[in-house]
Amino acid sequence: MIAREAVSWLRTAASSGYAGPVASEELSASAGIRLEGLSKSFRSPEGAVLAVRDIDVSIERGETVALLGPNGAGKSTTIDMLLGLLPPDSGGVSLFGRSPRQAVDAGLIGAMLQTGALIQYLSVRELLTMMAAIYPAPLGVDEVLERTGLGAIAARRTQKLSGGETQRVRFALAIVSDPDLLVLDEPTVAMDVESRHEFWNSMRAFAARGKTVVFATHYLEEADQNADRVVLMAHGRIVADGPPTEIKARVGSRTIRATLPEADLGELAGLEGVASADRHGEGVLLVCSDSDQAIRALLERFPTARDIEIAGAGLEDAFLALTADPDADAPDAALAP
Repeated sequence: MIAREAVSWLRTAASSGYAGPVASEELSASAGIRLEGLSKSFRSPEGAVLAVRDIDVSIERGETVALLGPNGAGKSTTIDMLLGLLPPDSGGVSLFGRSPRQAVDAGLIGAMLQTGALIQYLSVRELLTMMAAIYPAPLGVDEVLERTGLGAIAARRTQKLSGGETQRVRFALAIVSDPDLLVLDEPTVAMDVESRHEFWNSMRAFAARGKTVVFATHYLEEADQNADRVVLMAHGRIVADGPPTEIKARVGSRTIRATLPEADLGELAGLEGVASADRHGEGVLLVCSDSDQAIRALLERFPTARDIEIAGAGLEDAFLALTADPDADAPDAALAP
């Protein structure tokens, strides 16, 4: 048996949270993740820094939840408290009816955080084999290599990996223990478009096995495409919580795009139902307060308009609208990164 101190060092060096399965009968079928009254502040030369402000979140088993927000919103601090890496000032965290420490010791958690490095001078297969040996019932190494698309580089040394390949190895380390909760903090940083696509295919396949997934990302399209639910944070608070479609619907605005090279922007902006107008080459973009009125007015005044597209607000529009805070410049609103 590897000593507890060695296990702890290996976990940190591999940047994977301790994760491993326990028998399902040991856990309450209804127990999920509970963050209740969670707050955290830090000291800075400017005074108290309020990173997380009295947040309450419940996540049920099997949900895939995206934690979104601008830099300084408190996402990483929340994740650190969720994993037991940072003690809250007030409130508490319950993971499947256990404290974070108990959940980690029971092997319920797998994590892929922003910081951490791979142990060097081992092959990808050797590193995964070593980490799998720590857990009581891990996934097979070959299965993990296949799930994460690492089979072709299984023999490559970790110091020879690209940034995207390193991220995929860190993901493999997070799932090798077959955890019940997978926490991912900016998992696709340094990945190209193809690697990101492959990564999310792997993540969805993992989640499809009834696993709970919580991830933070700056790529809003990733949240829109892969999350059952979005929790949107700003200035340490939760400002929206619901399915991506519901979050987008809260903004309410629609846009009309059309090819209309000769039209005057002032005239377009003055159309009924149009809030603003902008030009992109020969195309125009109309932000509408009432898209039905706007499209009728557009076609009546500019019958030569073509290539017309009408779209609802995207997650990016909702993100920008809902994270705006008139009190953001108040002294106690400064947040830790």
